[in-house]
Order: sequence, then structure tokens, then C-alpha cells
Amino acid sequence: MVRTKNGLNKMAAKVRKNAGAAKNGESRKAAASPSAARDTKAMMKPRAAGTGSNGATLAAKPKLLSGGNPQIPKGEGDAPVQAFIEAMPGWKRDIGRRIDAIIVRTVPGVRKAVKWNTPFYGVGDVGFFTAFHCFNKYVKVTFFHGTSLRPVPPGESKQKNIRYLDIHEGAFDEAQFASWVKQAAALPGVVP
Repeated sequence: MVRTKNGLNKMAAKVRKNAGAAKNGESRKAAASPSAARDTKAMMKPRAAGTGSNGATLAAKPKLLSGGNPQIPKGEGDAPVQAFIEAMPGWKRDIGRRIDAIIVRTVPGVRKAVKWNTPFYGVGDVGFFTAFHCFNKYVKVTFFHGTSLRPVPPGESKQKNIRYLDIHEGAFDEAQFASWVKQAAALPGVVP
């Protein structure tokens, strides 16, 4: 919420008024004007996780960043990657599942991690060979040594070795992707 200096001063006065009323034994609700109550509610942030009325733990729905990319805490292993995929919006979730399944099938024992709100895939401790990220109209797959792949993935990068594959809705060549994954996994990985 953006407020002008004057608007902040008005809000601060309402908060002081409510605090003073509470000290005098009045309820804050009785002392607050309707607009102060709206402003206070608008400023309150939702809790990340909590407990439901039945005592069950409620998980927070991940925030979607620019382009619909899920905001997922960094972590190693399959669980954070699956959380990222499940939080992907719409048709991109299916693409994420297919990308993950192809990589797992093509590279047995693949190492998974989420870093910078992006799933990374690697082999052992030698680094990562690919990652993917959501954008408004496509899912972008990064091959860290993409210039060494044949044929070279179509998306160019400002960085010398990196190549991209932009997967649009309904246009995913799984056979070619699997070929690139197999080739990329055989190359030295990058350590972010």
C-alpha cells in the first residue's frame, strides 16, 4: 500500500488514538473509525501458515512472482522441486511435471534443488546442468552448457555457454528435450 506523507500522518494519528483509548479502558474497536479499521486490516499481512479449526496444519499457498513464477523457499531434494511444480499456474504445471519426469527418467539418480525460485537439476556433486523458470507465456529451460548440445537449443544468451528452450503451451518436443537432457547430464555442471 502506497501512502503519501500526509496519509501516513493521518494513519499514525488514528493508531495513537486507538492506543490511547485502549489505555483508558475503551475497546479499540469502539474508538476506531470505520476508515481506520479498513486501513488497519489492509496493512495486516496474512500469516504464512497456521492451524485450522480442526487442529490441522494449514500450508501457505506459495506467492506467484512476476510472470507466474512460484516463490518457493530454497532447498535440496525432490520435495522443494515438487512444491514448485505444484505451485506453477495453469498449463505450466503440466509442462513442469513433464520436464521433471523426462529428467528423472533420462538421468537416474538426478540431484534436484530449488535456488532463486527455480528448480535446478544436476548429477552428483559436479554441479547442475539445467533449470527452468515460469514466464507469462512460456516456461524457459536453461541449459548451462547449451552450446555443446547438438542440435544447439534455439534460445541465445548473453553468456557464452548458455542456451535456452522456451516451451509455449501445446508446443513441447519431448523427444528432443530428452536428447538434450541426456547430452547435458554428461557434461560438467555449473555450481551456482
